[in-house]
Amino acid sequence: MALVVMAEGKAKYVFYFIGDGMGVNQVNGTETYMAAVEGRIGTSPLCFAQFPYVGLVTTYSGTNGVTDSAAGGTALATGNKTKNGALGVKADLTTRINSIAALAKSEGKAVGVTTSVSVDHATPASFYAHVKDRNMYHQIGKDLIAAGFDFYAGSDFLQPENNELSGNKDLYTQCREAGYTIARGYADYRKKAKKAGKMLLLQTETASKADRTSIAYAIDRQKNDLTLQDITRAAIHFLSQKDTDGFFLMVEGGKIDWACHSNDAATAFKEVIDMDNAIKVAYEFYEQHPDETLIIITADHETGGIVLGTGKYELHTDLLKYQKQSAGAFSKMIAAQHQKEGKKFTWDFVRKQLQDNFGFWSQIPLDDREAEQLKKAYENFCEGVAKDTKTLYESENIIASTARQLMARKAMVGWQSGGHSNGYVPVFAIGAGAEEFTGRIDNTEIPKKIAEIAGYKE
Repeated sequence: MALVVMAEGKAKYVFYFIGDGMGVNQVNGTETYMAAVEGRIGTSPLCFAQFPYVGLVTTYSGTNGVTDSAAGGTALATGNKTKNGALGVKADLTTRINSIAALAKSEGKAVGVTTSVSVDHATPASFYAHVKDRNMYHQIGKDLIAAGFDFYAGSDFLQPENNELSGNKDLYTQCREAGYTIARGYADYRKKAKKAGKMLLLQTETASKADRTSIAYAIDRQKNDLTLQDITRAAIHFLSQKDTDGFFLMVEGGKIDWACHSNDAATAFKEVIDMDNAIKVAYEFYEQHPDETLIIITADHETGGIVLGTGKYELHTDLLKYQKQSAGAFSKMIAAQHQKEGKKFTWDFVRKQLQDNFGFWSQIPLDDREAEQLKKAYENFCEGVAKDTKTLYESENIIASTARQLMARKAMVGWQSGGHSNGYVPVFAIGAGAEEFTGRIDNTEIPKKIAEIAGYKE
């Protein structure tokens, strides 16, 4: 893709992409993986990694050397450090602070806040909520409504009902009473968008019954699943028709973080590619308005401490292409099959699933010790002697976790932890004022620079 770089002056249209958990090595690893799939050593560039202005961002929170997503999101949204777990308040947990989205709204801009996870999760909530605890999901939902932004999108609400207050209206009812049209899926959005004053785009009710916490991973996606591309395209369409003086749009690639918490490299790299595809939608808009558009891509923190190379001066990330499901989805499939088949749940069946979904034996040779590891995991699973591996957002049975760990060893991708790190995260920028985002900067500087470039005032 040939990048157009010709923008000076105030940004009328602002795109703010946040890859949750996306450190430098998540980006480099994805580009290395794409080149390996093409059969060569090197990198195959993502669209956003070709943007002309690049910097490194520090991410520590107001109280911790390693931030969580709430404090990291608050820094990126408001320009203020806060305590881990807090949203839209200072470290004293009481002083409210406005986000750049609220500033844009006060300047008469159309505003959108979107994500691939739930609309009340930490990163999107940092742009509209003011709570001391990121787990106050019902209150966060009420803050979403109170903020009154034009467009929200994500999988669903995590706590639409408030169980502590009997008779309290659920969040869907409160949204409708506040003037929001609720669309379920992209096709439903297209039907309802023209007549809507304000929009809440969620995944279909069928999808939410299966998993309301997020839209599907790119690697697990089925036909008609809501995608981050759909969300970005719908947001641009809706905000553009508001007839205001420009817009501000935040888009979170939230499941990069989830895959990295699970140390699932194939799934993580495909989530980065998926966010890049959403960024391409914004870039198409930029090409039509190059003098008035600013696109920023950054992250709230790095997750997993991912390492590209584990000691032998080699990488085999091309092997990750043989993984066809996230480890979490594979675990659920295996568990369901075991429940269905009972004693007929054989090693031959599991071996075939490992071959089909990870490429073991057929595409990735295994030595006797590695093959025995997988068979032993099967036996332990059937005997019920192995506990599931629990990460922040997933629970995997021993067959899935053993397969995932073996895949990482074969690809020579290492992980330091199942949590966050204090590693630098990148910032990439193109468009009006993009030259401000270079060198080493703190995460709190990013929204301040955007506000100055876009002309948002306190």
